[in-house]
Amino acid sequence: MRGVRGCVKSVVDIRPVDRAFFQRKLDRFVPDRVVDIHTHVWQKTEQTKRRRGHDPRLVSWPSRVADENPVEHLQETYRQFLPGRRVVPLMFATVPSGNDLMRQNAYVAACARRTGYPALVFSDPAWSAEELERRVKAGGFLGAKSYLSMVPAVIPGREIRIFDFFPPHQLEVHDRNGWVVMLHIPRDARLRDPVNLHQLMEIERTYRRLKLIVAHVGRAYANEDVGDAFDVLAGSRRMCFDICANTHAGVFEQLIRCVGAKRILFGTDLPITRMRMRRITKAGHYINLVPRGMYGDVSGDSHMAELQGKAAERLTVFMYEEIEAFRQAAERTGLSRGDVEAVFWKNAVRLLTGAGYRGW
Repeated sequence: MRGVRGCVKSVVDIRPVDRAFFQRKLDRFVPDRVVDIHTHVWQKTEQTKRRRGHDPRLVSWPSRVADENPVEHLQETYRQFLPGRRVVPLMFATVPSGNDLMRQNAYVAACARRTGYPALVFSDPAWSAEELERRVKAGGFLGAKSYLSMVPAVIPGREIRIFDFFPPHQLEVHDRNGWVVMLHIPRDARLRDPVNLHQLMEIERTYRRLKLIVAHVGRAYANEDVGDAFDVLAGSRRMCFDICANTHAGVFEQLIRCVGAKRILFGTDLPITRMRMRRITKAGHYINLVPRGMYGDVSGDSHMAELQGKAAERLTVFMYEEIEAFRQAAERTGLSRGDVEAVFWKNAVRLLTGAGYRGW
């Protein structure tokens, strides 16, 4: 894997509490080789700095962690957070704002050429099938990531459906080429939503060659987000699930029991998992507990709350909280060392190789 030259100022807040947490709980668990299946890279512009404030369908707290994440910052994060590991990220842009979609995709494509890392285009549902195919091939991408914010603003967030931002004519292109589709599902009920579940299973039945990745375990961050989802999804045979930016060991345990280790993928959602935090849930609502003042005024954000004193000093980083939750779930379900290596490396190698990546 080709590196990026140049001296990189450390952007990582790594502390003794983090080193101790990693050595005590994670060092023997995380394999030597890792594919991070879910990462965002972008350069700061006036548009990206404004991207969170205007769309009520988006949560705002992730933008508090970083206002940019060039590929050099991504590499530095791995060096600090996952010492001694070889990490290959699957990269794509952050949520586009205004007319910066083309610029962001061009930057990701350039990073992929320089580093040899695999990448996805950030797609617009307004693109025709021909335009999507042309942009994926021209950029050397392996498929696409999209997001509910790409849907026209006249559609309320609670009414958005998967096919609104991954329309069938685009899924047909991905299917024909065997490409990757990274899906952040919409709707307030998250994974348990019956429309989401119906459309997930419809994709499974209809598009048998595309590689579907359901991000964040379908945004099931609390037990209340699950419902009967895993009963329905037990009928799936191909769709995969990444565990990024999720710290719920109970949800991970249900996922393992439903689909087994071969369809689970490690991911981080960097840069947001550099956040210093611990996540709790109350009545089905997730709350990120962070050190007082570290991320500005969070009083108006229902997903944020603050700690101070010794409680704040004990907080480690989001990435470690995620891995520790998965470690607990793996232990409870009896995953073998080979199973863990599959989640962190082999499953993604198989999937990305099938989509055309040869950079191993």
